Amino acid sequence: MADTTGRVAVYLDFDNIVISWYDRVHGRNAYGKDRQRISDDPHDAEVAERLRQAMVEVGAIIDYASSFGTLVLTRAYADWSSPVNAEYRTQLVARAVDLVQLFPAAAYAKNGADIRLAVDAVEDMFRLPDLTHVVIVAGDSDYVPLAQRCKRLGRYVVGVGVAGSTAKSLAAACDEFESYDSLPGVARPTRAVAAPATRSTSAKDAKEKPEQKPTGATRKAKAAAKPDEQGEATQLLERALRLGHDKADADEWLHASAVKTQMRRMDPSFSEKALGYRSFNDFLRSRDDVAELEETGHERLVRLRER
Repeated sequence: MADTTGRVAVYLDFDNIVISWYDRVHGRNAYGKDRQRISDDPHDAEVAERLRQAMVEVGAIIDYASSFGTLVLTRAYADWSSPVNAEYRTQLVARAVDLVQLFPAAAYAKNGADIRLAVDAVEDMFRLPDLTHVVIVAGDSDYVPLAQRCKRLGRYVVGVGVAGSTAKSLAAACDEFESYDSLPGVARPTRAVAAPATRSTSAKDAKEKPEQKPTGATRKAKAAAKPDEQGEATQLLERALRLGHDKADADEWLHASAVKTQMRRMDPSFSEKALGYRSFNDFLRSRDDVAELEETGHERLVRLRER
């Protein structure tokens, strides 16, 4: 698992990630072609469906950032009066993200997120000398000088961007770069989506699925928690394991305590006791279709079970 002592600052160029993901889902320059229709009537049935298909999983980004340590601050920069961005305000606020309002100088002008984000990041590094990691969620080469400056100031720089829309120079300037497409909880599009029937299952859809393999322990837990809470906990466990394996070898066993710590970072409200289990090990045993548990002496190891 990642270093648990890290103190992390996250900066999201939200317009960049939303537009890039829209183009990734619907095809090259799709957002530019649809921009006027979206601006004129975002509630039009066809427009609303295309926006829904290209929704960004904000939680997946924040969960990934939390794998590097404690999130000290998280900021998202965008024009939040825009109907496209306004759809995300509730879930961003729920994840304790500070929303920085930016107004474009003209209808199609850039909103200056790169300049404001860079100024804030440099100021934060001097104001908070204990910051160890800086996570930049964007794909623009304009952020290369920021990444280089963060590294010179002794911070570990992590970049997150959409595949195909990220400048190679930005990825090279970071200590570590992860494609948004590969984050746990993000459904990877294999081609441009033309209709809702072709949409891949997302993390939001997965929450609605009932648990697939109920055991005695699971039946007992369901008496104390709603089925959707059980499903959410299973998804949380799987995402934490995937993040752990990303940091180590794919087949490496992870310490159960480290996995639980990561789950609590991703969802501070997680509690196996609230779900009806006496211990975290009991919780893991009830998810034997997702997690493989090895108990040797006082050591408890776990890894993601191969599908």
